[in-house]
Amino acid sequence: MSLADTLARHLALCDELHQLCLEENRILKQERRAPDAAWRERKQELAARFEVSVQEMRTRQPQAGDHGGELLERARQRSLQILHLDRENEQLLLRCSLAPARPDTPPPPPSAAGALRAYGRKA
Repeated sequence: MSLADTLARHLALCDELHQLCLEENRILKQERRAPDAAWRERKQELAARFEVSVQEMRTRQPQAGDHGGELLERARQRSLQILHLDRENEQLLLRCSLAPARPDTPPPPPSAAGALRAYGRKA
């Protein structure tokens, strides 16, 4: 397999992982909860494929004229975006796990009669 093919596969994997990180970011920001177990398994599987792809590129013997060019630069940029987004997701996950659970609807305000009863007065 040529370097261009290897880089194209790696870039596609980077794009898939980036989309997954964006989805995680959306869940953490909008729903203020951690993704479910099935989603985490999908992310772990994709991260393992990413590691294999990186290792494959590292062990590849360079050949004359093979330098990667634009595909390599795009893969580097996407990897940096993934790392940045993953760091933000870790911080959001920490906030979600430390914050107390919020009720979906706020409790109704106390009635005037209830407040008067609490202070021992009659309405």
